[in-house]
Amino acid sequence: MALDYQLIKNWTFEDVRQTYSEKDVMLYALGIGLGHDPLDEEQLNFVYEKNLKVFPTMGSVLGYPGFWMQDPRAGITWVKLVHGEQRMSFHKPFPVAGEVIGRSRVTHVIDKGAEKGALVIVERTLHDASDDSVLATVAQTTFCRADGGFGVSDPGPEALPKVPERAPDHVCTLPTLAQAALLYRLNADPNPLHVDPHVATAAGYPKPILHGLCTYGVAAHAIIKTLCGYDSTRLSRFDTRFSSPVYPGETIVVEMWEAEAGMVQFQAKVKERDIVVLSNGVAGIR
Repeated sequence: MALDYQLIKNWTFEDVRQTYSEKDVMLYALGIGLGHDPLDEEQLNFVYEKNLKVFPTMGSVLGYPGFWMQDPRAGITWVKLVHGEQRMSFHKPFPVAGEVIGRSRVTHVIDKGAEKGALVIVERTLHDASDDSVLATVAQTTFCRADGGFGVSDPGPEALPKVPERAPDHVCTLPTLAQAALLYRLNADPNPLHVDPHVATAAGYPKPILHGLCTYGVAAHAIIKTLCGYDSTRLSRFDTRFSSPVYPGETIVVEMWEAEAGMVQFQAKVKERDIVVLSNGVAGIR
């Protein structure tokens, strides 16, 4: 079935207030692999309460409006949804503990055609509840594979560029733990696809897959480690497309190309299978 453009474009979201603690900050960082070397003091700053810092992509799990596309009123074939892209802009550092308000709205509903599905982009601004200042802006693109052909469409946002064909300027290789998905799911996403072997098999995978947003966080770690000297406040933007899943325990290789001033293009591969898992990446460096 085709989705209802007007219904989805004008979907109403309640504000989401979420309190988080230093423990939540450390759990998120551990979930994306920080602290893998417990003697690396730069990594310890994200997983130890002494000099604690919030890893910026934690914003991807804060103020989330929930799995609203599963609501029968939406008329979306939610079992065939795919997380297509994630774009984030970071405006100021997150406090190490506090309360945020997530305010979401649908910005784009794009018809790709009856056989090609649709794209729905939801923008979420994260506000510090203490003064309502904006901490981050999150834009999540969902590919609704079975819901195209409704005939009304917004123009798409500017496409993320393909990485250059030349050799990368920087490469950073980071491991993931075999239990990475078990850790990461405690942040926000309890989908059994990431933990239950029977569910994964039913979905067509040989075993549970890693959350796409966990891979996203690992890639951001690579950028911040390689180009920012672990000064996470220098990351201003982090956009990418999800191309293929990662299995927990695989090694992620992030390739980076320096672009115009303050911009870096990147992609992430799985070393063991030599397959691109994040493509068309763009990072902004202050």
